Amino acid sequence: MKLADNKATLSFSNGSPSVDLPIYQGSIGPDVIDIRKLYAQTGMFTYDPGFLSTAATQSAITYIDGDKGELLYRGYPIEQLATQCDFLETCHLLLYGELPNEQAKKTFTRTVTIHTMVNEQMQFFLRGFRRDAHPMAIMTGLVGALSAFYHDSTDINNPEHREIAAIRLIAKMPTLVAMAYKYSAGQPYMYPKNALSYSGNFLHMMFATPCEDYKVSPVLERALDRIFILHADHEQNASTSTVRLCGSSGTNPFAAIAAGVACLWGPAHGGANEACLNMLEDIQRMGGVAKVGEFMNQVKDKNSGVRLMGFGHRVYKNYDPRAKLMQETCKEVLGELGLENDPLFKLAMALEKIALEDDYFVQRKLYPNVDFYSGIVQRAIGIPVSLFTAIFALARTVGWIAQLNEMIGDPEYKIGRPRQLFTGSLRRDVKPLAER
Repeated sequence: MKLADNKATLSFSNGSPSVDLPIYQGSIGPDVIDIRKLYAQTGMFTYDPGFLSTAATQSAITYIDGDKGELLYRGYPIEQLATQCDFLETCHLLLYGELPNEQAKKTFTRTVTIHTMVNEQMQFFLRGFRRDAHPMAIMTGLVGALSAFYHDSTDINNPEHREIAAIRLIAKMPTLVAMAYKYSAGQPYMYPKNALSYSGNFLHMMFATPCEDYKVSPVLERALDRIFILHADHEQNASTSTVRLCGSSGTNPFAAIAAGVACLWGPAHGGANEACLNMLEDIQRMGGVAKVGEFMNQVKDKNSGVRLMGFGHRVYKNYDPRAKLMQETCKEVLGELGLENDPLFKLAMALEKIALEDDYFVQRKLYPNVDFYSGIVQRAIGIPVSLFTAIFALARTVGWIAQLNEMIGDPEYKIGRPRQLFTGSLRRDVKPLAER
């Protein structure tokens, strides 16, 4: 970042002296006012619930322009990455800053592939969970437990440790998610196959059984790869901020990523595609496409308590660029599986048509987001709804690691310590028990 030519002046109506604050410019996006010395100069903090106007860090990884509907990974548009690159190329980009050439891609892919197995004792750890435990409860435990198995990569301040921890996490997340699924289904775990691609291997571990060969569908393989790319990173969102805050204490990378998994579990974050599919199934039970108009009228009624899931986004005030790509993938997958007449997809199309034409939704910029279609795609592939958020965590792991490594390498990084506006009781003394 560079210092802007101008500066911000903070003035006070009570006659206190004004304060000049430096302004910094990024390569693109809004300028920022540096308030680091505000407390020392004024004795005051800023107040920004939800951090809607606060830049907590400088980053060179992901950029979002919500008004334009633009998402860039290291400067590359998401549309180009999702159509011209595979997930491991995107991982290389996020981790190292550049897309790999042919040899670098081969080396990186091989390195990830040979780390996909997990310690055999992880199977015994899984047995401690109930069979009906939510996959995210299991994943939070499994990811955190990796630090108990891989002691040689837990020093977050050691670049070599961070490197091997990054590779291990990217490589082992599909294995852990598949193990969580197989455990809940009562099926035997399937070991990784080094001959398969990253996404193909995940499909194999999810759906293969020892009793017969499983052939990976290229269409489903590519669809899953695109889901991973579209969810790989998304700037300073809640789970990424959690990983950064957790990692700022110096904890090991596995613990920091486990914290991100726990944050992602929330329905307002990673659970959105699960909530979207549940909404579609509720409308289907009401009567399907014939009831879409009635449902949308309920959404408009503030007193109905009915919410429209999968539309609108906290950041995007235009069409989510990932949603269009996911819609294309949705059509390809349903076509491959002979599900073009899938009732939920028809419902989704009817909902989208109303949202794009009705003034109520257009004026509020409630466009379909990536969650709107990704749930339908995953359901068609055969992934249970309860596993959707775990798939999201698998994809986002590389973004979390890239952000964590960037923070650790930042000379300005400090342990996170948000301030507060205290509104509780003034100092008071404890009375004897008989006088209370």
